[in-house]
Amino acid sequence: MAYHLRPPGSPSDDPVRLGARAPRAHAVGIVVGLLQAATPLAFWWLDSATVYALGLVAIAFIYVGFAIADGRPKVIAVESTVTFAFVVVAAAAVTESPWLLVAGMAGHGLKDLWQHRSHFVANTRWWPPFCMVVDWVVAAIIVGEIAAGMHFG
Repeated sequence: MAYHLRPPGSPSDDPVRLGARAPRAHAVGIVVGLLQAATPLAFWWLDSATVYALGLVAIAFIYVGFAIADGRPKVIAVESTVTFAFVVVAAAAVTESPWLLVAGMAGHGLKDLWQHRSHFVANTRWWPPFCMVVDWVVAAIIVGEIAAGMHFG
């Protein structure tokens, strides 16, 4: 049996109230995405590709935490497998092409969109639309950095 923080049908599960949170989640996602895109400045001694790869891995692992909170073995297995795929993409991006970082971030955003629509992992509520925006903002900024000729490795 899955562990749920709130019973289904509680006021927090009301689609109208959840929909009202989406614009705020998107706005905060843009700000956090901009901050995440600036993380190579905070870790100046590392290559930008390494910093972005660490960020991709960190956001992927958050869903493992949600899956553990959900408690269903199938959800834990699927989320762990998907997270491992993002770890492989991130590791390859460090030594290969920064386009793998774009693919990883954009792919994670698509995974967030799927999660938001399917509710595969219980009790994520506002997180998927927020994280989707963060991922896509970072992906767009990395595309800009690549286009500007920024060195990644």
